[in-house]
Amino acid sequence: MNLIQDLAWRGLVAQSTDEKALDLALNKPITLYVGFDPTAPSLHVGNLVVLLVLRRFQLAGHNPIALVGGATGLVGDPSGRNDERTLNSSEVVEGWVKGIRKQVSAFLDFDSKVNPAVVVNNLDWTSPLSAIEFLRDIGKHFSVNQMLAKDSVSSRLEAGGISYTEFSYQVLQSYDYLELFRRNDCTLQLGGSDQWGNIVAGLDLIRRVESGSAHALTVPLLTKSDGSKFGKTAGGSIWLDPTMTSPYAFFQFWLNTEDRDVINFLKVFSFKSHEEISQLEMAHSENPGLRVAHRELARELTTLVHGGDVTERVESASRALFGQGDLAELDEETLASALAELPRTIIAKDQEIPTWVDLLAATGVVDSKSAARRVVKDGGAYLNNEKIQSEDFAPTKEAFLCGKYAVLRKGKRDLAAVELI
Repeated sequence: MNLIQDLAWRGLVAQSTDEKALDLALNKPITLYVGFDPTAPSLHVGNLVVLLVLRRFQLAGHNPIALVGGATGLVGDPSGRNDERTLNSSEVVEGWVKGIRKQVSAFLDFDSKVNPAVVVNNLDWTSPLSAIEFLRDIGKHFSVNQMLAKDSVSSRLEAGGISYTEFSYQVLQSYDYLELFRRNDCTLQLGGSDQWGNIVAGLDLIRRVESGSAHALTVPLLTKSDGSKFGKTAGGSIWLDPTMTSPYAFFQFWLNTEDRDVINFLKVFSFKSHEEISQLEMAHSENPGLRVAHRELARELTTLVHGGDVTERVESASRALFGQGDLAELDEETLASALAELPRTIIAKDQEIPTWVDLLAATGVVDSKSAARRVVKDGGAYLNNEKIQSEDFAPTKEAFLCGKYAVLRKGKRDLAAVELI
């Protein structure tokens, strides 16, 4: 199975200008690129879909370019939006460019002697252009009628309008493709399916200016089986930056994947072979309760983004929180990360520690103290995985892990935290 066939099997092909011609071109190494605009301090898991496709191309022997949009990030992409973006200052965007450039670099091989990856910033070739040069040399090749017909523009017009700034985004992105075609002999642009119009406009610009030809390949925008947007939780986006989404929360995001989605997500995000994924699919089908496929997905993605050592620590924390390990063995950083997403109550260090019943009620895990007492009576009350036998039990300050945290558990799954400050 060749690369395009593998991508199709994984559900990673939405549109292509000429799939047969692209398939033929991939018989020898080509240069391709993906663009990432700095619209936040970090990439999120949705960005991983196309970034990992770029990685797959490099593993297949092709030359990857990751473009970080220092210029386009100042303008704003209208795709997928019903209103204008808030424009950020050049200083803010510059800081985001540096962070995203570093993140992108972690997924590609820059030391390969055969096909090393490259990271570029489109501000390098856009900022030297004057407005007159841009309009005369680039803008003259664009038909306003065709630009108005693009989905990203027409949908905005129907929703109430679009500024000239965001309307011009397509011209800037097309210019990126032209410059990379000139500078790097780049002949393939990858992107999400919402970028199809912009990518095709770049192909047309290459044809008009250089009489050249190139390719486009888009990846479907990933959704969950219930139709909701992938990568969002009640707490917001799942970020790659560990200070914005903790490694523990990142691991749990994948571990909590819906049963109906887990095999599809393995195909999209995992670098496991078809045979390995088929085996996981069989194991999942036979006993979904064991969550074998979920755990493999969480391990692989957390390792890919945060490293193997971090994955081991968060997996140990995950087991320990649910009574399958020793909470006392967790370091403070890992413990704090694991407890960050839990309902909690805060106790001052000079305050007398309330009873377990009072603490659980204060976290909101139960509706009342009487409900918390029933938990104790039914044998489902735990403090740091130790069963609580009495309704009057109050933990000592020495019981707090790392001198700061205590873990309350109701039954097998309901957790809460107590923090001493």
